Amino acid sequence: MFSIMLKSKLHMARVTHVMPEYEGSLTIDRDLMDAVKLLPYEKVLVSNMANANRFETYALPSKAGDGMICLNGPAARLGAVGDRLVILAFCAVPTDEARRHRPLILVLDDRNKPAGPLRET
Repeated sequence: MFSIMLKSKLHMARVTHVMPEYEGSLTIDRDLMDAVKLLPYEKVLVSNMANANRFETYALPSKAGDGMICLNGPAARLGAVGDRLVILAFCAVPTDEARRHRPLILVLDDRNKPAGPLRET
């Protein structure tokens, strides 16, 4: 059996752009994706702290270090520039290993830079 576990978390990511005409996805600074081992096109669950909207999409990398968090396509209707997001990715872990699994969590500041060290909780 497998348990679905949190793999990656970007906490308090600030929306910097919205592009409703783009075909879809969530664009994320490549450095942030790399820090929490989030892959291009990986499915993510997004929770908007400003309005409680939750939605699924996939992650696309932007330029490393640019601080971009961009809601694209239909997701652009679920948030606004300045909103704070929690971006989550999950993985299937054999149940007998699940208690030892540790997700990668990165809390971000107002500029989408790490507010502290990467955590493996």
